[in-house]
Amino acid sequence: MGKLTTHILDTANGCPAAGVQIHLYRCATDGSRTLIKTVMTNHDGRCDQPLLVDAELEVGIWELEFQMGNYFWSKTGTLIDPPFLDVIPLRFGIADPHAHYHVPLLASPWSYSTYRGS
Repeated sequence: MGKLTTHILDTANGCPAAGVQIHLYRCATDGSRTLIKTVMTNHDGRCDQPLLVDAELEVGIWELEFQMGNYFWSKTGTLIDPPFLDVIPLRFGIADPHAHYHVPLLASPWSYSTYRGS
């Protein structure tokens, strides 16, 4: 069963990032994007369901857009204006629609990293 999952870790506070809005886009070869779904992370920094599963997971270019500025504002009540990191886009390719693609985000107000997890 192919699927796409994600989770977010708040590296500034050492905890899962709960309540982060995530937009999932399908990217076309002409550079346009189509919004597929919007989800929120749960108390564990994860989505309750896979973002894509089975036939939904198609070969191509995808983008996750993490609304981290709002999250860090809610944690501290203060951020520089504009924040250094606000919306974090991660564009990635799906080559095998039968595989599990896990795309985590490790983020602070000043940096982020990602990797292909399992």
